[in-house]
Amino acid sequence: MEWLGPEEWQAVRLSLRVSFWATLSGLPPALLAAYALARWRFPGKQLLNGLVHLPLILPPVVTGYLLLLTFGTRGPIGSVLQEIGLVFAFRWTGAALAAGIMAFPLLVRAMRLSLEAVDPKLEQAAATLGASRLWVFVTVTLPLILPGIIAGAVLGFAKAMGEFGATITFVSNIPGQTQTLPSAIYAFLQVPGGEHAALRLVAVSVAVAMSALLLSEWLARRAQRRVSGT
Repeated sequence: MEWLGPEEWQAVRLSLRVSFWATLSGLPPALLAAYALARWRFPGKQLLNGLVHLPLILPPVVTGYLLLLTFGTRGPIGSVLQEIGLVFAFRWTGAALAAGIMAFPLLVRAMRLSLEAVDPKLEQAAATLGASRLWVFVTVTLPLILPGIIAGAVLGFAKAMGEFGATITFVSNIPGQTQTLPSAIYAFLQVPGGEHAALRLVAVSVAVAMSALLLSEWLARRAQRRVSGT
């Protein structure tokens, strides 16, 4: 990264930090949502499915504005969290929240497809031996869908790295605090002579995105072979 300047490298580091926490914090609720959509039958299932995929359909700026209204310091949730010292608006934590919400549908979809590919007879066989539902999930289901979870995490991480609209609307574009890779590229393109710096960051973004796609495809093929037993 010696060919990156201090401000560019700062944006890369912040993007990695934001994407890491966005992905990590999104995995548990994404797994729960994926399991509910793949295995459970309940009223409002289609509504849940729609809410999960809503960030993919809404303009990112709308998602960011809704986050600002909800998690801002005067929002219904943000005002409560502020009292305990947790602030999202115009902080890197808010960037992680926005990126995590935008990446959430990709996490859920990858896990759901993996769950639907698991043969229920394998879980039933474990249950007939006296294992509880939780133990069956931990010892049978989870190992089978682990490649799908990793593939979803990789795609979600890449999506979080490239998130711009929701992030800049919710946390603005503050160098060193909320300026991620896309925000830095946008900022460099607004000043004369910033094209070269923007181009270097574009190269980093393309490299990360392509690596994530290739890794995700490899993990998906591995998961398919593992489930099919080939």
